[in-house]
Amino acid sequence: MNTIPSNKNLPATLQLLGQQLYNSHNRYKEPALKHRRFRHRDIIPLIEQLQEKSLFEVQVAGHSVQNRSIYLIKAGTGKTRVLLWSQMHGDEPTATMALFDLLHFFSQTDELDQVRKHLLEHLTLYIVPMLNPDGAELYNRRNALGIDMNRDALRLQSPESVLLKQLRDQLEPAFGFNLHDQSRYYTAGYTPQPATISFLAPAYDYDRNINSIRERAMRTIAGMDHVLQQFIPGQVAKFNDEHEPRAFGDNIQKWGTSVILVESGGQHGDPEKQQIRQLNFTAILSGLYLIAEDAYKAFGLEGYNRIPENQRHLYDLVLRHVRNTENGRDTLLDIGINRLEVDAPNHLGFYHSNAVEEIGDMSVFHGYEELDATGLTLVPGQVYEQPIESLDELTVEFAANLLRQGYTTIRVRHLPGVLPDPTSLPLNVTGIASFVNHQLMLDEPANFILKDGHGEARYAILNGFVYNLQGERPVLYHGLVH
Repeated sequence: MNTIPSNKNLPATLQLLGQQLYNSHNRYKEPALKHRRFRHRDIIPLIEQLQEKSLFEVQVAGHSVQNRSIYLIKAGTGKTRVLLWSQMHGDEPTATMALFDLLHFFSQTDELDQVRKHLLEHLTLYIVPMLNPDGAELYNRRNALGIDMNRDALRLQSPESVLLKQLRDQLEPAFGFNLHDQSRYYTAGYTPQPATISFLAPAYDYDRNINSIRERAMRTIAGMDHVLQQFIPGQVAKFNDEHEPRAFGDNIQKWGTSVILVESGGQHGDPEKQQIRQLNFTAILSGLYLIAEDAYKAFGLEGYNRIPENQRHLYDLVLRHVRNTENGRDTLLDIGINRLEVDAPNHLGFYHSNAVEEIGDMSVFHGYEELDATGLTLVPGQVYEQPIESLDELTVEFAANLLRQGYTTIRVRHLPGVLPDPTSLPLNVTGIASFVNHQLMLDEPANFILKDGHGEARYAILNGFVYNLQGERPVLYHGLVH
């Protein structure tokens, strides 16, 4: 793979390159970034390591509202300039991890040396791995002013926004990679498949016109999709291209840079987005390969247009065909439940809270986890009548027995001053005087029992998680402190 092949052979060559990049990703994976909730302080040592390598030019390009450094990393000597920025939203870190993996890729030597050489000779890369370090500190979308930076491209009220505009204007990159995370509840079109990666060549006007700038982005995305279909067939989507006049992607496209938006969504069994990180790494490098020597021209607009638009059709848990009796009526229901991440005190990670977000006919929706509850009846979870003295008495065996009897919450006389990590609680916990209602209601937590026709408890739904009560002991997740 010494040179870009003819357009006729490019799709096959690109697929092969994608396979090589995907399969060798572990070799380049930055070991210091193992989880999503890293902070600015965690990337500073990684930046310092890059400063020691002659391949990279590293500078502090600007500062955040709270005076954290925003770094710009330059690599390559090619005539085509590419600007890549990640974590404009502080709680969208997947591509940041992939960018550090990409930097490792460029600094190593192996059988892909010809690819590295080709990219670095034809491209000059400018990488901003964390544009919103203050938001990353709190794992929050907005910056320290409370501003969504992706709605600040016109007013430029945030120093981070001013910096991004300055970089665009000073560097005048031909291409820009706008790297984000999106909700895991999107599907690829109307299928049950999650939109694991979504692309977009943002529209620069309300009519969604296509000029040569936007067309370049569309063709490049078509090639990137061609690569990813090998690994996540049917799980690539296209973000809605309705024009947002305040957004950076739309404006940078208008200002003359071909913008490729990459949104990292959800994937089965990948809560920390490590597989999606691998997909980002593969897709971004494949896109860069296409941009070198204008090889994206081998892919037509029809490839972009046939990518399905993402739809919000997923839930964390869908219960199907549940019987529920309320107000004297026996009703057949589907129930959609989502689990929400809640920051734990003192930056000790997060725990899950949950909410019932849909009740009724959910035949057009899907779940990461689904339970066919045909023949089962919903019974609201009960509060155990006899309080226990302390949490020490709440053993796994005791909790499992209570669940089989229909109890989802227990009262505790003496709750500790520092509440425990909810992930250690096998039941919901409340104080003596608290009132708890576990009736099935929209926007309220899911805490109930599913019983069969003989009145036997088959499943418990506790804090939105499913407990199978038919085994020797259910696999316990965690409750909440009310």
